[in-house]
Amino acid sequence: MSAAPLPDLAGFRSALIVKPSSLGDIIHTLPAVQALRSAHPHLHIRWLANTEWTPLLNDNPAVDEVIEFPRKTFRGPAGLAAFATWASHWRRLPRPQPEIALDFQGLLRSAVVARLSGACSVVGLSDSREGARLLHDHVVSVDAGAHALNRNLALVRAFGIETGEPATPLPEGSRPDGWPAGESPIVLHPWSRGCGKSLAPDVLQALCNALAPAPVALVGMPGGEPLPSGAHLINLSGRTSLPELVWCLRQARAVISVDSGPMHIAAAVHPHTLGLHTWSDPRQVGPHAASARVWKAGRIAARSDFSPSECASLQAPGVNDARRIAEFVLAWPEPRA
Repeated sequence: MSAAPLPDLAGFRSALIVKPSSLGDIIHTLPAVQALRSAHPHLHIRWLANTEWTPLLNDNPAVDEVIEFPRKTFRGPAGLAAFATWASHWRRLPRPQPEIALDFQGLLRSAVVARLSGACSVVGLSDSREGARLLHDHVVSVDAGAHALNRNLALVRAFGIETGEPATPLPEGSRPDGWPAGESPIVLHPWSRGCGKSLAPDVLQALCNALAPAPVALVGMPGGEPLPSGAHLINLSGRTSLPELVWCLRQARAVISVDSGPMHIAAAVHPHTLGLHTWSDPRQVGPHAASARVWKAGRIAARSDFSPSECASLQAPGVNDARRIAEFVLAWPEPRA
């Protein structure tokens, strides 16, 4: 932590949360913001987030105000002008004063936005990058090797806040068209924008085959590859809004997901979530819930049970792994209503 002591939150009327993206990062920040809300209910909590993720924060009990950060409009040659226009509007937005800004993102652009807000004090984390710490008034020391959710909790703990068992407030969501009546399906999220995280088509088909005849709902955004086939499959891929995805994950018999934002939503709302990790380290970015399990380097275990050498593995699930994954998930008893 920086030499100057952190200010007393009782002296502020509002707190700005700067965490624009990504989906998983926002899920990992919600427990810290919920703890802040519980400890200091007098604070008007504002959250700046990329437009596409705001449905998770609108009407969220941990947040009073959501500010859209239209990140996609800031790209390309016209992006700088668009950002200047947005920043001018952003500075004029009314807010209770004095305000403190908590930069959970830890990048240069998030630190700049926190500064532009006019907050009296900007607080960041010691693992911030791109020179962001130069724009922070206070820096909270964190373990760079800890799970992302725990690093975020460290920031609010530095203010003397007891975090207890982390809580992730999320909307109930809404039922999508095409969700089957009767038996809840296993929800399978096999695709990710992250390079090397998606299931290979033959592995995906093998996993679907091994789960039959249990109903399986496919969710997420496929990358153009052929979809798996099977009479037991319900294709919801590319057809759910974010609130509908949350609803599907809540209602599932179990969830299987590659390392992605939806995996972290699933771990927050469903006790039977299995995360599939190729090159990513589950100790740092795996599903945080104690009940969740991880496939990594050829075996299934709690995320904290993997060795450093296993976490360094780049192994992707193969066809034989798909069969073992299906056996594990089918053996999970259905959660009680």
